[in-house]
Amino acid sequence: MNPRWKPSVTVAAIIERQGRYLLIEEHTPEGVKLNNPAGHMEEGEDPIAACAREALEETAHPFEPEHLVGVYLARFQRPVRGAQAPEDVTYLRFAFCGCLGEALPQRSLDQGIVRILWLSLDEVRASSNRHRSPLVLQCIEDHARGQRFPLLAIHAHPSLRVPIALN
Repeated sequence: MNPRWKPSVTVAAIIERQGRYLLIEEHTPEGVKLNNPAGHMEEGEDPIAACAREALEETAHPFEPEHLVGVYLARFQRPVRGAQAPEDVTYLRFAFCGCLGEALPQRSLDQGIVRILWLSLDEVRASSNRHRSPLVLQCIEDHARGQRFPLLAIHAHPSLRVPIALN
């Protein structure tokens, strides 16, 4: 067992239009849940690019991150299922808000995504028992309060794409 703790790094798009927030309905091991368009970063990818990619894959709309809403940590424990051992994962989430483009008709939603929904803040709050994570509502609440940070707060060194040798 590796003694070094490694959180799962994820990104989320907080998309608001005319007082309504875009959520996705998706199949999960715990059943159909609501989530922000979100997912895991890929190797060599910075958080801003990862968020744009995940939003496109899950909504079939281009998304351009404009501000960092926040950086979040949450721990999730998935119960034992069949022969699988219980899973204990800590997520480190970068949430961004920005501009959602028009739907791309040639794109389909990512596998596992049932549909996209536009919910008011009150509807998002009322559906919290269906959220994939407590971070779904927290990110939206922070956005609704006007919490924004410049994208310059995130720096991706070029070595992210081309590793440098350590001497």
